[in-house]
Amino acid sequence: MQDVNKLNAQHYCQVAVNYPKLPSILTYKTLGEEIPVGSLVEVPLGRRKAKGVVTEFNISNEDLEATLAKYKLKPVNEVLAPEFSLSKSEMKLYSWMSRYYHYNLGQLVWDCLPKILKRPREVETEFGLNQDFEHELSPDQKPIYESISARLESGFDRFLIHGVTGSGKTLIYLHLIKEVLKKGKSVLFLLPEINLTPQFMETFKKYLDCPVLPYHSGVTPSHKNSIWKFLKKSDRPVLLMGVRSSVFLPVENLGLVIVDEEHDSSFKQTDRCPYNGRDVAIKKAQLFNAPVVLGSATPSLENYYTFTQLKPDNYFKLEKRVAGGFPEIELLDSRSHGQKKDMDALSIWPFEKKSMDMISEALDRDEQVLVFVNRLGFSNYLQCRSCGYKFEDPNTGVPLRYFKNKNILSSSHSDYQIPRPEICPECGNMNLLQKGFGTERLQEVLQDFYPQKKIERFDRDEITNLEKLEDKLDRFHKGEIDIFVGTQMLSKGHNFKKVNLVLILGTDSMLNFPDFRAMEKAYQMIVQILGRAGRYSNHAKVAIQTMLPDNTMFDFIKSHSFNGFYDYELNTREFGLFPPYTKMANIHVSGRNREKIISDLTHEINRLRMLIDKMGIDAQVWGPTPAMIERRANLFTWSMTLMCKNGGELNQVLQVFRSQNKIDYSFSVKIDVDPMDT
Repeated sequence: MQDVNKLNAQHYCQVAVNYPKLPSILTYKTLGEEIPVGSLVEVPLGRRKAKGVVTEFNISNEDLEATLAKYKLKPVNEVLAPEFSLSKSEMKLYSWMSRYYHYNLGQLVWDCLPKILKRPREVETEFGLNQDFEHELSPDQKPIYESISARLESGFDRFLIHGVTGSGKTLIYLHLIKEVLKKGKSVLFLLPEINLTPQFMETFKKYLDCPVLPYHSGVTPSHKNSIWKFLKKSDRPVLLMGVRSSVFLPVENLGLVIVDEEHDSSFKQTDRCPYNGRDVAIKKAQLFNAPVVLGSATPSLENYYTFTQLKPDNYFKLEKRVAGGFPEIELLDSRSHGQKKDMDALSIWPFEKKSMDMISEALDRDEQVLVFVNRLGFSNYLQCRSCGYKFEDPNTGVPLRYFKNKNILSSSHSDYQIPRPEICPECGNMNLLQKGFGTERLQEVLQDFYPQKKIERFDRDEITNLEKLEDKLDRFHKGEIDIFVGTQMLSKGHNFKKVNLVLILGTDSMLNFPDFRAMEKAYQMIVQILGRAGRYSNHAKVAIQTMLPDNTMFDFIKSHSFNGFYDYELNTREFGLFPPYTKMANIHVSGRNREKIISDLTHEINRLRMLIDKMGIDAQVWGPTPAMIERRANLFTWSMTLMCKNGGELNQVLQVFRSQNKIDYSFSVKIDVDPMDT
């Protein structure tokens, strides 16, 4: 049979086509020459052309004869960009992702490749300076480094460094990286967001002796092409540093994978294939038989459970900071703020008077201050005082956010925006009420209160590229900015020497969010933010304005309890049978006919429940439920949720659903395995 298949492979090939519907792997003629597996090709698909990737030719002779009897096979049009052809290891990774996330292979490959340019501009590769370390590993860091280092050449393994902010996880990473590079192997270093790139780039270029290749959305298409080609041709050790998409870079001599801030939701892609870059990186390391080091001050509950319960020998704790101390935590009760009618309280809203006093004291000491709120804009929405009319996005029904500097109302869920109206379109009233607050509002209040001080925002509305990011951070480090008002993009990884006061607002909306992970996400965000204070001082303070001061989560935050919150939250998850005690997937269906979507989903849910009983699988099916934003661009989205005791059973159920569901062909169906939002 092998010889027959080899002969057949010279005349026919199987191609995973970049197409969302099943079947996605189709058979084509090769015109007499075998096309290597991993080749990128263009093929005819109906009346149009499509791109694809050649897969293993594993069709039996009988099946091939049946296909030839049924269809007139067309030949492959052309082989595209041979320099971007996928290696065996790359094909293995994409094939695993396709199966695990139930996403078509050809579509996945072309989603993950960079835009292929015919004549990309050559870009110079940056090399490290190989300087000596300024500090030795501390007595806490050294045993962790030695334990992982001793197992670097023992093949695939996973390690978790659970270290408080400022405990020196980066120094351990650097020592491990240098050791792997010396052995002629490359290292993949994943970080969650582009805003962490400049400081890590600076650190790696200073201490390493190899090409340092950054890869993220700020890198030009030409540079991405150059990196891809460099890696295809070169076998010298390199450090690849980037966000989740860098996991697909074609490095063949991989010796170590490091995922910093492993808990971060930015590793999860929400559009196209909803993969988690951290989990794909772990699988990539397994395929290359290389170790993985995960690091975080606030690990995901799933990884905390895995390492403390199942792999305790690979779980390492850093409970002390290298320098400075832990900040004092103070909760400021905001419940009575709405009752204060005096003008002083109204003029500084949404700040409490005590918050402003703390800021004033810090500025008097010639220190800098960080103020956090998890919302952009000036106010959350505009409403007519007379008739109650609310300005909403017609595409989604979500209230429009008010941006005062641009004088616009803008949707956070579509491209819709309008100039700020002067009157209510319903009743003509001119008195429009601004509700809620965001970074812009806080900046304006602070600027009015401290007219002599320099107050700037650090959010996605203000920082649109890497140059602006580096400029803001540089000016803050130089002391040219007194107060930073930022979103959580400022919460991770940054070291600020003159910051001893951090003020946090807006956490209540996170705690009240209808998601079983709401408390975990709020805890992670607050702990990461308070990590910005006191890195160089023992007299730092973090103040949290909240209307929920009695929430149990704050007890763990105030006491700087290292494992307390995790153990408390695990009890809740076990009681509710949520991850990590089960595996989960969401199935989203989108289309124009709302009633038909609900009807089709209800039918599928009932069918799956019967099937699960028949198969004897311990699982639950929930739904149908509307998406948090039910309508986008005139498409309605409803969902169902699957919960199984283990991943194998979940995969079985999803395979059956994918191949047998009767959901209307005009609707789009998206499977999200291990969802971050539920």
